[in-house]
Amino acid sequence: MRAQHSTHPLPAFPVYSCAFVASDQMVVGGGGGAAKTGIKNKLRLFNVSQDRQLKMLSEHELEKGEDAPMSIAAHPESRSFVCGINSSEERLKRDENENCRVFSISDSGNALIKGATRGTLPSGALEDYQRVTVISPDGKLLAVAGERDLSLLAFPSLSPIAQSVQVPKGEIYDVTFSPTHLVLATNLNLLVYALPKPPSEDNGEKTPKKKKGKQRSKGKEKEVHSRTPSQTPELRLVDTVDIPSVPGAPAQSVVTFRAARFHPSDFSTLFTAVNTAAPRAKKSKMAKMQAYILKWRVDLSGEQNSARPMSLEGSRKAGEGGLTCFDVSPNGKFLAFGSSDYTLGMLDSTTLSPLLSILKAHEFPITTVRFSPTSTLLVSGGVDNSIRIVTVPESFAGQPWTMIILIILALLVILVAFLLQK
Repeated sequence: MRAQHSTHPLPAFPVYSCAFVASDQMVVGGGGGAAKTGIKNKLRLFNVSQDRQLKMLSEHELEKGEDAPMSIAAHPESRSFVCGINSSEERLKRDENENCRVFSISDSGNALIKGATRGTLPSGALEDYQRVTVISPDGKLLAVAGERDLSLLAFPSLSPIAQSVQVPKGEIYDVTFSPTHLVLATNLNLLVYALPKPPSEDNGEKTPKKKKGKQRSKGKEKEVHSRTPSQTPELRLVDTVDIPSVPGAPAQSVVTFRAARFHPSDFSTLFTAVNTAAPRAKKSKMAKMQAYILKWRVDLSGEQNSARPMSLEGSRKAGEGGLTCFDVSPNGKFLAFGSSDYTLGMLDSTTLSPLLSILKAHEFPITTVRFSPTSTLLVSGGVDNSIRIVTVPESFAGQPWTMIILIILALLVILVAFLLQK
């Protein structure tokens, strides 16, 4: 079944990030960046209808000199979101970068309210930016990362939960949560960390009497929120997974991780996206790029055993261009990706079979892809000043395909019966 899709031009608004804050509302980050292009950096709140119409509800213009919102993660239940926005160059030089910022949607639904802010990037890193922003499935934790540094914070207060991690080699590209672990994807490997227990579980004290318990609970919460980085626990590294051999990839290709996401309801399944670069031909100016989606089986319950907690279960070639962005639908059925050759694609998460491919979805490499909370819409954005909205065909949900399979089986039974009679 062919998917219906619509493109929406956004004049003078290159899109870098987006996230759904409700089933029908989406926040989009874009602009001209830190360079003096004359294009203002903004956050925009849109209404997105099921018939793929886009209506702007609100706009928040960032201060002069601030960077474009390069990454966004939303928590639809609280109608709030976190984004990575570098402060002005003058503030960066004074080590006053408030790169991690929380916003919420007003009760009227047509305004963005600024909440907590925090600087998480290393001091003096003028070229670094918050490239990764991810909220945990329970909405309590937030992972933000620049090129080499990862911070684990409480959401929405932005209090530190663990000491920041600096990867020893490579660059950070993605983070994904399970209820008990965090997987950090660098271009060179996957780093698996055990999440620290909540403070209430760490102190091991018996539950006090009801009245005193309330007072003590408030005190504990205040203590946690006022912790200094030196008082927070360290993230415990459980495993390091190097890049595997990718079936079908050209020989001697350079393979790099690009994204990692747990299945939203089955945390024993992990999806990663990798890009491969074949050795450059003598007459070619650029190495040939290909993208693959890898499916892993994960067992972190027995992490003390000698067996590896992660094993490769399957792979699928996603395209000829390098993958630039990746998402998993909230219902766990679909995988979506954007690539450097401007293609927007979708795979079945169980079989990794291709379901959808839109060539030339944008005029430049796609910067962001997101499923709606209902998994019925897929949105992509790019620096070509446009957003594309795709209706996920109902046949992808499985029911019509089941009917088709039953019809085929019935026809086969009739054919066999006919042949036996002859």
